Amino acid sequence: MAESYNGYCVKCKEKRDFEGEVKVSESGRRMAQGPCPVCGTKMNRILGKA
Repeated sequence: MAESYNGYCVKCKEKRDFEGEVKVSESGRRMAQGPCPVCGTKMNRILGKA
């Protein structure tokens, strides 16, 4: 289930809204991960600890 998040695209150098899924990193932090709607680069948004 994809939700909308706001994150920074490193390639475009702008903040954008992207559709992403919540994943848990190796360090235990939750993060939203999805593609940039303009260039397709993978974007991340750290949400906090799980």
